[in-house]
Amino acid sequence: MAVRIAIRFISFAALLYLLLPLVVLVGASLTTTEFLAFPPQGLTLRWYRVVVENPTYAHSFLVSTLLALAATALGVVLAVPAALAIARCNFPGKAAFSQLLLSPLVLPHLVLGAALLQFGSSIGLMRSFEALLVGHTVIVTPFVLRTVLPLLTREQLALEEASRDLGAGPVTTFFLVTLPQIRPGIVAGAIFAFITSFINVELSIFNTTAALNTIPVQLFNYVQYSVDPSIAAVSATTILAAVLAIVVLDLTIGLDVLAERD
Repeated sequence: MAVRIAIRFISFAALLYLLLPLVVLVGASLTTTEFLAFPPQGLTLRWYRVVVENPTYAHSFLVSTLLALAATALGVVLAVPAALAIARCNFPGKAAFSQLLLSPLVLPHLVLGAALLQFGSSIGLMRSFEALLVGHTVIVTPFVLRTVLPLLTREQLALEEASRDLGAGPVTTFFLVTLPQIRPGIVAGAIFAFITSFINVELSIFNTTAALNTIPVQLFNYVQYSVDPSIAAVSATTILAAVLAIVVLDLTIGLDVLAERD
């Protein structure tokens, strides 16, 4: 009993430690001062209004959102067939192919960004939305692949074989049998992919321009010249978007379901 209480206390303390910087960030975004201050000296939404009324921030939010949505969609389209090939087929170099697709999870994004800039300059595809999309697709695809692969089990393979034995074709089997089984992995991977793309700085900074800035790169550039509570307001808004994504995941699929299937 004492051990269980101690474990719960340590877990609560660790969670509180992780959440404390977020509390400080949100509090600093509400201060009435012209500089970052915590505890906030007064409460105001002025800095959120500054962010909303700033066309540069609005454009950067739009670029980040469109980029994250496009990269996530491409990541799903690429990862699902790749997961099916890895789980259902035997071919030479299968292990190497799988590791190659998952390698962006461990490779530094700075290295990927520099490589993309170097390669893009040789083919005329650099510092553009298309270049950003290629890079972000590379880094988000492994998230979808990683969440879909564990759901392609032997039991599901038996269901697919039964579907084909009953006369269903490959396309019908995929949409009526396979897709419903891997849907939680696709949704979870897509949400993680969207968040990863939306907050990426390291890769994006190599391929943005003054007219094509994502919101993390915009913040990175802004803090080099000025530090005011609007930075905290933008960061708090980004955190809110991530929290909403997790809530959507929990309501649509259920985090407990994902934990059981993984």
